[in-house]
Amino acid sequence: MNAPLRKVGVVVLILFGLLFANLNWVQAYKADEYRTSPYNGRVQVAEYDRKRGNIEAGGTALATSKDTGGELRYTRTYPQDEKYAHVLGYKPVNLGATGIEASENDFLSGTSDRLFADRFRDMFTGNQTAGGNVLLSISKRAQDTAFQQLADNRLGVDKGAVIALDPRTGGIQALVSMPSYDPNPLASHDTDKAQATFNQLDKNPGKPLLNRALGETLPPGSTFKVIDSAAALENGYTKDTKIPAGPSYRPPGSGADIRNEVSGICPENQVTLIQALTQSCNTGYAQLGVKLGSNVIKQKAQAFGFGQQDLTVGRLDGGGWPVAASQTGSMQGPDGQDDPGALAQSAIGQRDVRMTPLQGALMAATVANGGSQMRPYLVQQLIGPDRTTNYYTADPKQLRQPVSPQVASDLQAMMVSVVENGTGTKAQISGYTVGGKTGTAENAPGVPPHGWFIGFLMKDGQPISAICVLLERAGDSGSGEAARIAGQVFRSIIQDRGGK
Repeated sequence: MNAPLRKVGVVVLILFGLLFANLNWVQAYKADEYRTSPYNGRVQVAEYDRKRGNIEAGGTALATSKDTGGELRYTRTYPQDEKYAHVLGYKPVNLGATGIEASENDFLSGTSDRLFADRFRDMFTGNQTAGGNVLLSISKRAQDTAFQQLADNRLGVDKGAVIALDPRTGGIQALVSMPSYDPNPLASHDTDKAQATFNQLDKNPGKPLLNRALGETLPPGSTFKVIDSAAALENGYTKDTKIPAGPSYRPPGSGADIRNEVSGICPENQVTLIQALTQSCNTGYAQLGVKLGSNVIKQKAQAFGFGQQDLTVGRLDGGGWPVAASQTGSMQGPDGQDDPGALAQSAIGQRDVRMTPLQGALMAATVANGGSQMRPYLVQQLIGPDRTTNYYTADPKQLRQPVSPQVASDLQAMMVSVVENGTGTKAQISGYTVGGKTGTAENAPGVPPHGWFIGFLMKDGQPISAICVLLERAGDSGSGEAARIAGQVFRSIIQDRGGK
């Protein structure tokens, strides 16, 4: 063989080698990716050939599948439209699924290992068994009330959130984010229309796709005083200890005074800790924060969950909606020492302090539950397509123990005083113990402040519910309206319990 032929032979062998390597790469390493790609038409047809399981709450179907008779046989529908959008997420054809629809996709679609026996049986019967069903912890009555009250709030606020949960278990009873959206067009088999709907929602300045209850962090205002109070109670104070107050306070080295919302709030030089929380005394808590120091305040906030980066809300063993991390921000100067001005502002929930509504509800739940904070969840049960086989039931798990039972008891008394005698009176419910804390949080010059309320509902010493209501840019009356909405949601939860 002459030299030119040998060169051709070598080139051909190299090309065959590269082809062989590419085939093995596709078959051995990329096959599963290509097989499961949402852009693989055959995969889509196969996925929609099996009826997707329901997502339900209290016996009501919140997400179902209907037979279209088309190539993609079943279409996903959401009978409650926008009311449960931020609880469920959505399941589109080509776009990425979100929320519970995403985290429980394998079980809902019938491909989960838990449902292997059902698929094995189908091999012999020729049937196409539906996917499994997901049952949520949501109270339909509480969810409906939260949605309606938030949408029809008396201040005309168009952005906000409500989240309520059972302090004893962590099961979420209501989760509403406003503005909301209708997930049905996003699940349309007309992928062009679904994409157009998504683009419109994504560009909407109101951010309807944002789950504000879990993903929005804003200054919490005076609700953060619950953290300060817990830190004080663990560092030698009692609820009856007197702290410095007064009409104004200028932190050392600061050029600005901290004042109370109105002149009638704690004008005296000293007030008790319980009086300071009841009246929401800014000057008292600003001085208390400086006295305790940044490390004490930040460590107590972290004990309640501030700074946690990996929390999700779905099943207790993971998955679901990601939760944004609440933050305390920096309270120190460039030299690493406490900055009294920054610390004083942070102690009243301003400066760089940021909190999600879920974090606010967890703070109230911890106080109501004797100092034990339970991990929040949405998925209560996974049941099979036949609705008789139970594959999963939520087993409540403690997330952390931020405070001792004694401190929790003192905080309960202080927060009850807020509702009975202070700024949270609109949350009162006859025959029940309601505790809470209002918050009015400045966010930008010339922009109305946010209104917050965190609180709990108890009966005969037993916690029933904890809540956080946020009304964005609601003005000075926002916290009062948030307290009123909380009371209405609590009443619906009482009704769910048969008035008990």
